[in-house]
Amino acid sequence: MQFHVPPFLKHLTNGVTEVEVTGATLGECLDAFVKRFPLAETLLFDERGRLHGYIEISVNGISAFPEELTRPVREGDTISMMYLMAGG
Repeated sequence: MQFHVPPFLKHLTNGVTEVEVTGATLGECLDAFVKRFPLAETLLFDERGRLHGYIEISVNGISAFPEELTRPVREGDTISMMYLMAGG
């Protein structure tokens, strides 16, 4: 799967914007990304291993919410991520 590296993680990948990851689920793909770029772990996951609530993940442009980490993925899928913004 192609993982589009979001701007908030590009400093960890030396500016690389796409990384090939493998896994049967989004969680496995994110684990593969973190294994390659360990400093990404605290930016993506809380202390319980759950995806931070302010991160939105999509597969082929469709939101993976609410079960992001268990969502199945297939070869050829594209994974994208962004921070959710809120304010008033």
